[in-house]
Amino acid sequence: MENRLNVATLDHPHCITSRRLEDFSASEAAAELELELAAVSSLEEGLAILGEGEVDLLAVPAALIHGRQIDVLSAGCQVVGARTPHRLARVLVSEDKVWYQPKGGIILCAERIIRRQLRRSRRGLRVLSPTAFAGIHSMDDLPEDSLGVARWMEDLRRRGEIDGFVTSREVYDSIRSSARRHVLGVDPAEREGDRYLPVPYADLIVLIARTGYPRTLVDRLSEVEGETVWWVHDNLIGGLSAALLDRVALLVRHRQVGALMRQAEENFDLAMESTFHDPEGDMVFSDVHVEIRIELISDNGWHTLSAERVVALANVESATVSLSHDWDKMIESVGSDLPAHPREGPATSAWIDLEK
Repeated sequence: MENRLNVATLDHPHCITSRRLEDFSASEAAAELELELAAVSSLEEGLAILGEGEVDLLAVPAALIHGRQIDVLSAGCQVVGARTPHRLARVLVSEDKVWYQPKGGIILCAERIIRRQLRRSRRGLRVLSPTAFAGIHSMDDLPEDSLGVARWMEDLRRRGEIDGFVTSREVYDSIRSSARRHVLGVDPAEREGDRYLPVPYADLIVLIARTGYPRTLVDRLSEVEGETVWWVHDNLIGGLSAALLDRVALLVRHRQVGALMRQAEENFDLAMESTFHDPEGDMVFSDVHVEIRIELISDNGWHTLSAERVVALANVESATVSLSHDWDKMIESVGSDLPAHPREGPATSAWIDLEK
């Protein structure tokens, strides 16, 4: 049928693809599009039935294809679209917010970059991975899957052995915790508030099709902002190893000029305000812009390397390439030891140890 799509879906506890597409199918945006969803248990299974023509598209969490683009291309397939992320932020499951945690309080988090953001925000907390905590206390019951780990941490919290843990909103809803959740958000409520950039590929769903598949129906399911988010991720951090990827936080989103202007006014950001005005004070840009923020944090949370760009949507590709080059140079600079210099002083170690 002309308005019918057969889509295979691959779920992950942090990104439940099938639920997202079911919600879309029931919305007004899909009024003339009929979706038939079929669950698969692995990327290999999804690519196999896609290659055989049993389905039109394969929808998967973008994080699951990082480093596996060759597998997708070898199967005669390619990424043709993406759905816009909605739940970027992680949540702290605890009775208290970060700043009200007791000194020496124990917070567990499986994601390294979030642990570093927490250490940066609040000194004095013991922020550990579930694996490290289990090893310290000689526990051998740590589950292997994300949902099982979250239930394990929730049980520890209920028994008072830890003060809280960090997970995604999807997992929090799935385990039905009785504790409060506190969003570790991108936009702090106050100017000097803590900012938590999301983990790479957070809540991003990509659509994979056979090479040469017509885009007519794909465009009905894909979203422009989602495609932007995917393109920037793929070209900015797509080549990172899994070890380095876990140390990086990345935010990519569409922004309206009005929202950017309000944020600039609230933060007294004169540079941002002047960007969108001509010398006579009239606004000169009204199209959609793309905000890109990337950061790398030292293991103890004391040092942060960050870069930000706000560019017109039409210029996002060239801006991403430029940012990639700048970021590589910045990484090389902060990750190198400085030799002794007669005027600059004695030798010093790297500002951020890239091995940790």
